[in-house]
Amino acid sequence: MSEVLIIKREINGVRLMANKNSDRQKPRSRSQLNPKKNPKKNPKLKQFSQWLERRFATPEFIGGMYAALALFFFLAATNTLAGWLYVISGVSFALLIVGAVMPKRLLGELVVVRSPIDPVSVGDDIWIDLTIQNSGRTEKRLLEMRDLLPDGLSPILQQESVIEVIPPLQEYRWNYEAKTAKRGVFLFRSTEIATSSPLGLFRSRRDCPAGQKAIVYPTVLPLDSCPLIEQLGADTNPRQYSDQNNYNNATEGLTKTLRPYRWGDPTRLIHWRTSAKFGELRVRELEVTIGGQEVAIALDSSKGWTSAAFEEAVVAAASLYFYAQKSQLSVRLWTEETGVIVGDRAVLETLAAIQIGDRAVSETQVLKDLPDIPVVWLTHSPDHLAYLPLGSRWVLWQSVANMPKVNEPNQRSLGLVIEPISHDDANLNELNPEQNAYSSLRSQLQSYF
Repeated sequence: MSEVLIIKREINGVRLMANKNSDRQKPRSRSQLNPKKNPKKNPKLKQFSQWLERRFATPEFIGGMYAALALFFFLAATNTLAGWLYVISGVSFALLIVGAVMPKRLLGELVVVRSPIDPVSVGDDIWIDLTIQNSGRTEKRLLEMRDLLPDGLSPILQQESVIEVIPPLQEYRWNYEAKTAKRGVFLFRSTEIATSSPLGLFRSRRDCPAGQKAIVYPTVLPLDSCPLIEQLGADTNPRQYSDQNNYNNATEGLTKTLRPYRWGDPTRLIHWRTSAKFGELRVRELEVTIGGQEVAIALDSSKGWTSAAFEEAVVAAASLYFYAQKSQLSVRLWTEETGVIVGDRAVLETLAAIQIGDRAVSETQVLKDLPDIPVVWLTHSPDHLAYLPLGSRWVLWQSVANMPKVNEPNQRSLGLVIEPISHDDANLNELNPEQNAYSSLRSQLQSYF
């Protein structure tokens, strides 16, 4: 019995030693064995390969293997002086030459035309339409298209597609869409086409000019009301009143036309005689009496803005412009670089292209360049507020804690102070532009000041 116990103890000891040895000999992970994961390719070699691919051709993997095999047959032929080996090596080198020359020649017969790009607003999808024309008399097979998008236009940096075949003297249409990330004027310059056809031994790439301009308009906030615009010019002409007051108070003398009754129309505007004649309710359409009043939306693009606050100012300028236009005002846009701009398309293109300037604006320059009409001055500096034309309004992006007193009794204009956007809110705008949609800015523009 004691001998059995001794044998069991020896067996258990052997198992424990085996477990310890197995723990010691446990294989390490790949990261432990190779601390330098994914070693980077030599940049000089990569640059040379790209240069060779664009200027001539680079061998594919199968092309490199075939070149090594052809060289092996040639060396074997020189060693053995066997004629059939010379034939094999000669035919192989001929195929390599054809495979290296043909891709670049085939790409030279392709023409890429980019259709005009329709302007869109920030957050909308922009459509890119490309036409690849085969001007040669041979079909083109297995083409790799790569369209590089301008920096900042979209989160997508490039778009790729593979074309199986383009018949001779025919064309191929390729279109795709990309979601816009920010406003601006972006330039598409060229499109890359690569192929290994016809033999697949060498690969060549070519840049095809396909320039076009893409314009991304700033966001226009749908304002239900804006006291900043509605009370504009009240200091110089107190008899001006809005179309809403006319609509609410007038009963006679301002009728422009009659239209069918819509839900929510005041019953006092129903024209009973015409309603009885046609058998349905007809409502008087009233004239607007503030039409023709001139106003300018002036955007200060001088040095001193933060990028997030300036983007809010551009959005506010576009929103105020279209709200004033909806209010039947003769509105225009003013910037230091362009002067006075009139027209919806011209205003949106100007706001899409405007950037923060490199120099500050002096007081005399503001007095000299601003149009001599009531303006809405969008700025980051409170230094020029006292020099605005009489009856003007201002919107100031500055911290309320650091805001000096600008509404003194001798102040010529009133305005609205907007707290600059924080860094976290700026990141939220970039990540979720549709969900945020400048809700805080919209509520402040619709509030009283």
